[in-house]
Parts: sequence; C-alpha cells; structure tokens
Amino acid sequence: MSAPCQQPAAPATASVPPPLVSDAPRPAFDWRIRFAALSLIWGFSFLLIKVGTEGYAPFQVTLGRLLAGTAVLAVAMVMRRERLPRSARTWGHITVAAFFLNALPFSLFSYAELTIPSTLAGICNATSPLWGMALSVVALSEDRPTRCRVAGLGVGFLGVLTVLGAWQGFSGLDLASTGMALLASFSYAVGWIYVRRTLAGTGSSTLTLTGSQLFVGTLQLAVVTPVFTSAPDTFPLLPTLSVLALGALGTGLAVLLQYGLVQEVGPTTGQLVTYFIPVIATAAGVTLLGEQLTWNTPVGAVIVLAGAALTQSRPPAVRTRTPDDRTKRLSRT
Repeated sequence: MSAPCQQPAAPATASVPPPLVSDAPRPAFDWRIRFAALSLIWGFSFLLIKVGTEGYAPFQVTLGRLLAGTAVLAVAMVMRRERLPRSARTWGHITVAAFFLNALPFSLFSYAELTIPSTLAGICNATSPLWGMALSVVALSEDRPTRCRVAGLGVGFLGVLTVLGAWQGFSGLDLASTGMALLASFSYAVGWIYVRRTLAGTGSSTLTLTGSQLFVGTLQLAVVTPVFTSAPDTFPLLPTLSVLALGALGTGLAVLLQYGLVQEVGPTTGQLVTYFIPVIATAAGVTLLGEQLTWNTPVGAVIVLAGAALTQSRPPAVRTRTPDDRTKRLSRT
C-alpha cells in the first residue's frame, strides 16, 4: 500500500550535485540571509544568461561562466587546503558529471534563451525534480513510487502543459528552444542520479568534487567553443559583466552558500531554494527585461512547483522494535 504524503525532502538545485560530505565551516551570516542571497543569485541567473547572449555566442557564455565559477571554487579550495582526487576512476566519473550537470545544461539554457524569455527558462528549470523522480524510480532501488510521488509527477507535467499553453496548440511558442530548456532540466536529473551512484563515498569533500567538476566542464567547453564559434571582435560591457557575474556568483559563490546552508540547517531547508528560483526569475524577467507574462505562465509555474514538492515526499521511517521496547511494554502491563 502506498504511504500517505509526508513532509517533502527538498530536490537538488539546478547546477550542482547533492552534498556528499558535510565539510563547510560555520559561516558568520545568519542562514536566513544566506538563503535569501542564494535564492536571488540563482533566480537572477536566467536574466544574466539572457543579457550575456546579447553580446556573445551561447557556447562563449557557458565557457565564461565555467571559467569564473572554477576560479571562485579554486580560491576556496586553496584557502581550505583541499586536495584534488587522485583516483583515475574518480576523475572519469567527474568527467561524466561535468557533462550532464554543467557543460550540457548550461549550453542548452544559453541556446534556448536566444529565442525564449528568461521567465520561461526559469520555469523549465523547475521541472528538474519531476524528471529526477521519474528517473530515480528506474535507476535507484531505494526510491519507491508512492502514491503521492506518482500524483506529483502527473500534477507537475500538467503544470508544464499549462505553462506551454497546450490547449492553444502551443501557438506562438518556440518549441525547439523550449525543448532545449526542458532537456537541460532533464540533464540535471541524469547528472544527480549519476553522482549519487558513482561519487558518494569516494572520500573527497563536496568542495573538491564540485571544483574538479567545474574545471573539467571548463575544459570540455574550451574544446567545443572554438569549433563552433569565432573569437569575439568586441567585449561589450553589460554582456561581459553578466557572464562574469553568472559564473562568479551563480556558479561559484552559490555553490559555497548552498553547501553551507545544508551543513547548518539540513538538506530539506537548505535546498528549498529550488522553489524560489522560478518566482524570482519571472519577477526579474518581467521587471528588468520587460518580458510579457500571460496568465498561464504563473499559474502553470505554481502547479509545476506543487507537483515537484509531491515528488520529493518520502514514506515515514519504519521503526524497528528492539528488545528494550518489549521490556518497557511488559513492565507497563
């Protein structure tokens, strides 16, 4: 029998794998301040991608983002005297993780935002827990398809259809670019599951693994970018600043903030930031970029988030009765 709905466990966020080792020192700022900062940083990331693509090719935006993010984490690793992984097998897994969690989704979002609003990209990003639930049922034996989780999957994809205006025949929608944004979200889910199966228990800290992952992702883009793009003739100020901020804040500092939150308040509270990302992305796109918003976009986003929350529900833990419990029960009779 399916278990009733419980408090949902938070989904992993958009660009980094779930924490594998709790290794962050206790920060000076209150966790609520850092939670708000993380929500804003990741929520504004889609606006920064949009502005970045106005001056650079999508692959160049992704390469610049990864370079800046790697630089931030490299400094953090030096300050904490972290050691790089030594196992060739670990580096092989990191290479796969870098592709699915960084190189591929970052590039897809950059290409998608050439023609779709940043608000729509942010909402597509929120579907990642839905993809994750669907995949984990197949790939992870410990994830059981409870009644609530299956319902959440259905509700979530109903929300996606609402956002896309399915009853209008997707009129006026760039299906190719929207598909890229959804594929990017799917890629995150694949990457998280891969990390859980291959990199958990390696003995390396989360900072080391993520810094190494961003470095490998940078190398992947460094190979691909010259093949498909030409070197820019100019470096326009606003797009350049957007790419640097996207990398240093959204891909570098945000990782450190997230792991610090998970260390202090736990994964459920620390990763609830996922549900604020589409709200902030929508507000930023409408307010600062003048993007148009029809009624079905926010309504569909709410439905997507509700479905995502349901897919993260877990059955209650079954408590094993011990001999001490039996002794206590008999002493009361």
